[in-house]
Amino acid sequence: MALTTIKALTDTSSHRPKDEAFSAPPEVVTTPCDPWPRPYYLEDGLRKVHPYHYTYNTYCKERWRGRELLDIFTDEFRDRPKEYYKDAIERGSVVVNGKQVPSVHAIVKNGDIISHTLHRHEPPVTAQPIGIVHEDNDMIVINKPAGVPVHPAGRYMYNSIIEIMRAERSHAWNPLPCNRLDRLTSGVMFIGKDPKAAEKISMQIQERTVKKEYVARVIGEFPEGDIVCEQPVMQISPKLGLNRARASGKSARTVFKRLAYYPPIGGSNEEEQQEDNRTEKEKVRDSKMEWKAKKGHSIVRCLPVTGRTHQLRVHLQFLGHPVSNDPIYCNQRVFGPSLAAGDNLSDHDEDIISRLSKMGKSEVAEAMAYHDELMEDYNKKKAERMTGKTCEVCDTPLYSDPGVHELGIYLHSRRYACEAGKWEYETPLPGWALPPPGMTGPTDVTKETDPLAVVGSLEKMEMDGKGPNGLYVDQDSYVVPSKPLWTMPG
Repeated sequence: MALTTIKALTDTSSHRPKDEAFSAPPEVVTTPCDPWPRPYYLEDGLRKVHPYHYTYNTYCKERWRGRELLDIFTDEFRDRPKEYYKDAIERGSVVVNGKQVPSVHAIVKNGDIISHTLHRHEPPVTAQPIGIVHEDNDMIVINKPAGVPVHPAGRYMYNSIIEIMRAERSHAWNPLPCNRLDRLTSGVMFIGKDPKAAEKISMQIQERTVKKEYVARVIGEFPEGDIVCEQPVMQISPKLGLNRARASGKSARTVFKRLAYYPPIGGSNEEEQQEDNRTEKEKVRDSKMEWKAKKGHSIVRCLPVTGRTHQLRVHLQFLGHPVSNDPIYCNQRVFGPSLAAGDNLSDHDEDIISRLSKMGKSEVAEAMAYHDELMEDYNKKKAERMTGKTCEVCDTPLYSDPGVHELGIYLHSRRYACEAGKWEYETPLPGWALPPPGMTGPTDVTKETDPLAVVGSLEKMEMDGKGPNGLYVDQDSYVVPSKPLWTMPG
């Protein structure tokens, strides 16, 4: 792709320190335009993007001032190794104010423009189309596929909801997301067609006048009754997107209700009758895997009263029933055999961050669902990881394609409803929430099992210092039992 030059914008900020002189930077290299049509192609059930050249231009951030250029790239950006950034600076792919710097130790100053021209390799996403739940003159309600990020970020740009929708409709159209879903999560999202309409629905969601309901597939037999978890949530590592239950975190509240429980295929009696051919080493190994004692899986309805990042995933992990294919919160290699059930302490955070940082690099991010009896052997082995090969154009380390099981997790935004009853949008249950072959169970969610009424009783619970129906469990959980009372671990 050809490159051209444009005049850089001059920083006219009046807040610059008096002792730091500023002069307008020279012309900066940039890409001339977005490629159109977008460089998509479909292959093996994946939406892929042909590699393309792109230049990032950014003013020096305050936290970068006075630091060496290589240190900034090494600390701030995870998708490439330090050796790549060192080479990029030395060969002029990273420049400051349009000029190659004398060494990787060059100091970045206030007002500098850093430009990074690279050959972008976007990860594939699912080829599943974006479903349309509702559309009118103001907005589009979509059913977001799992594994597709909403906004361009990190390694993703054209493989994002915004750019896919733009490519399907018009280059001039600007889709305006009104709510946010994690990349791995599927379900209901609102896309405004103009700023006024987008602001209206966004304000409703922010003011908590909209009821939200998710459905999740978790490991083990989730308890019956309305389970309310109020563990605060704290961001532990922004770089890795890791959050944990922490007393010093932001307040968070979720209501959970089990929709169905499905025991393992064959049932426990059949398992007991089978001959145990494990070696002593394998028996010792399995005895340390606490998650193995949690047989089968449950389909759980989740009502987030607050909207913290990864709130549902963190709360389900804390309750001892994480989303069964969650590559972060249901990862024994990261959290150990207990999967951090009932853990709200920070004793092992550094170890957890270190182990998680290796996932997707030298190791596969292996969630517990990889051990599910329904998983085929090739899926257990196939995963996105570094292949050891490099791009012929830019020497970038290349990744393998993700496996089907990596394109999303068992967490789905099923329903959004206006509290005033003016509108309601929902999707059917996703395929992974339906009864397994040969089993019976709910194929839809009925009003009789709706946990939304639990929220109305929370204010009274707080005033009385009791749980629903006068039952106080502990400071972090309440239970409305339809069966025997269950106490949250920890």
